[in-house]
Order: sequence, then C-alpha cells, then structure tokens
Amino acid sequence: MYIKNHYSSGWRDYQGKLKREERRKAFLKKLPVVALYSGSCLLVLFFVFYAGSRILGYLSLDGYSPLHIQKTPDIINEKTSEQDLSFELKDLDLDSLNLSDHFFVQRDGARLTVQSSLDTALQDYILSLLKRSRTVKAAVVALNPTDGRILAMANYEKGGKADNLCAKAVYPAASLFKIISAAAALETAGFTPDRTVIFTGGKHTLYKSQLKKKAGPYATKTSFTKAFGSSINSVFGKIGIYDLGRTVMTEYAERFFFNRVIPFDFPVEQSTVNVPDDDYGLAEIASGFNRVTLISPLHAALLASAVANKGTIMAPRLIDRVFSESGELLYQSRPGMLGSPISRGTAKGLKMLMQDTILNGTCRKRFRALRRNRAFRDVELGAKTGTINDKSDKFKYDWFTAYAIPRDGAKDLSIAVLSVHGEKLGIRASELGRYIIKYYITM
Repeated sequence: MYIKNHYSSGWRDYQGKLKREERRKAFLKKLPVVALYSGSCLLVLFFVFYAGSRILGYLSLDGYSPLHIQKTPDIINEKTSEQDLSFELKDLDLDSLNLSDHFFVQRDGARLTVQSSLDTALQDYILSLLKRSRTVKAAVVALNPTDGRILAMANYEKGGKADNLCAKAVYPAASLFKIISAAAALETAGFTPDRTVIFTGGKHTLYKSQLKKKAGPYATKTSFTKAFGSSINSVFGKIGIYDLGRTVMTEYAERFFFNRVIPFDFPVEQSTVNVPDDDYGLAEIASGFNRVTLISPLHAALLASAVANKGTIMAPRLIDRVFSESGELLYQSRPGMLGSPISRGTAKGLKMLMQDTILNGTCRKRFRALRRNRAFRDVELGAKTGTINDKSDKFKYDWFTAYAIPRDGAKDLSIAVLSVHGEKLGIRASELGRYIIKYYITM
C-alpha cells in the first residue's frame, strides 16, 4: 500500500516557513521594548547635540559681548554664509568707519556689530603719535605675522581727515624692494649672508659707472649682510644685472604679491612693479632706486611678516566676528595662508640681513638704546628702511618695515611705517617704528 508523504517534496521550505513565523512572533513580543529603547537613545543624542552646540557657541565668543546684545548667541545663522558676508564687508567704505575693537555697520536695513582684531590701546597710541609726528602724511600697519591679525591700522594727514592711506599703493617702495632682491639672490644665485660683495662710490647713489662688473682700483669690499643693512644701491644694482635678470626678478616680485591682488576684508590697491630689459633699468628696480615701483603700507608690513614667519605670509584680517541685531554670530574669521614666497632657509638668511640693519645699518643709532633695554634682551629685531624723494623734490617718502619676535612668542609683531615729509623733516619712520615697537612689547 502507498502512503502519501505531505512533506516529502517541500520539507526544507516548510521548516523555513515555520522558523520565519517563530521569529516574527518573537519580534512582535519585543517590539514595545525596542521602540522604548530607540526613543530613549534619540532623546539622549538630541540633548547632547543641543547642549554641545550651546557650549561651543559660548566658548567661541571668548567672553566678548557687544553692548547691545542681551544674550549669548545660540547658533550661527545658516542663511548667511561666510563668503557672502565677507563679500558684503569688502564693499564697505573703510574711510567712513571709526575703527575700534568693535563698530557698527548697516546691512539690509539692520545694524550689525563688527568685532575687529585691533588692539585699541596700540591703535590709540599710534594715532596720538602720528598727530605729533610733524609729518605731512603718515601711515602705520601693525599685524601679528603668525596669524595675520591686524593689530593697528592708523593714518594721519596734516590739515584734515586722511583717507585710508594704509591700503593705498601710491608710494614708491624705495629700498624696501631690496627685501625681494635679497630673497631672490639667496634662493637662486647662491648668495649667503657672509658673501663678499664689492662696490665703488657712495652707498646711496646709483651711477652707471658704479655698475661695472669688474672692480676698479677704488672698490670697497663688504659682506652681503652689511650691504643690505647699509642699503648700498650699487651692490643690489649689480645683483639685478648680473645675477638675477628680468625673469627672476619678476618672478620673485610676484611671489611677494607685487602685481597681484592681496585678499583683505577691505579693498587694497595693487602694488606694482615693471621690471625692464635694459641693464640700468634692472639696477634701478633691484636696488629700489626708482619712483615707479609702488607699494601700500599694508603690503610693506607683509614683507616683514614673511621673514618673521619663516617664509610664509598669512592672510591679513581685520574683521574677527560679526553679530546680527539679535545676537546671532553671522561670521567668524579664521587664519589662512596667503602664500609662501620663500623657503625657511631663505627666511633665516633674510633675518640675518634685517638684523644687521638694527645692529650696524641704517637703524643702528635709533635702536641703540632700545637694544640695551632689559625688556628687549629676549626680543629678536630686524628691519629695512627706504627713502626717496618725489619727482619734484617737494616730498620725501620715508619707510620702515620691521619685525619684533619675543622669545616666548607672546607678542610677535610685524610693522610698516610710512612718513611723508615736506619742506621740514618730521619724525623719521624708523624712530616712529621704534616708539611703537617699544610700546607694544612693554605695555
């Protein structure tokens, strides 16, 4: 007799079906517990995220609370990106602002509170100093070379309110351009600080007779360091002709942001240089003995900052934070690198050259007392000066750019000072710079 087996053909399928049914029933029994557990986890995560964001928002303010803000901002406004707000800030007229640690601007009918990076004590001191400088015009930019924060941006014009001179590139760079020529010589032409160089005639003249490659019987030997510190024009003129040439000089000028836009919170005029092909033109550009290479005080401060910061220029920034009327944090700046025009080794060599300007060169007399000050025993100082008259000899453009680096790194400083003198000389730029450096380091 044949007995039919109901499970012989689909046994595995049937067993699988039974197991799936058992798992389904077990899951349904546990579902309330799983739902309760999941809900609790989501609630905890939400609380942690909310509390964390409040704490971070509070810490980011570093204790700063604008006068009209009644509560600590909780969130960053998602409707306004940093790029959009930065673009709008660039359109503001810096001349119309009363620069301080915070000020107010209008945007879309609302008043924003802008917190700046300015050191108000330093800013006020410089403004007071410039008013007593007996100059026709003067401008100072001081910044931290390690992060690009503008510590002071001040200018003065005799007889009235000054435009924002710090951002105008209408002043001959003069011997400040020797920083670029020296950098190119160290990095591409095998120069070292102790290399022997030869010159004839005066230190601060530039005649074609001084530019002959072969040394004459009345030539003077000196080191590359002392030629920089004393700002000997013919040495750098010959370097431009015989060691660098038009291509290298143009490249290094652009590395240091000549003929290029310098990104900043407000518009900065473009510093310009046009390197010619002829020998004497090369000599003029390399030595800075010309009136067509133009630079702004802000850019001049960046030249010193590249040396102080081991070859890297940090992007300058004046705007630190921006708050809405309701207290929301709309914008916060962050340090950014502008470029690295030279290597660390080249920056180290340039430091030696700029230090000689203080020790034995054009700043020796004015900085002698400061170097003996106990507060400056552990402060590294380096500088470059530059002086040239305008075409009519009516005005004298007087430059000083420098760095001061305390050993503890607490108050790193790069500074540029421009003094424009008229018929009578006012306080020289290097002397104004010495006052400012002393005040900032010791205050």
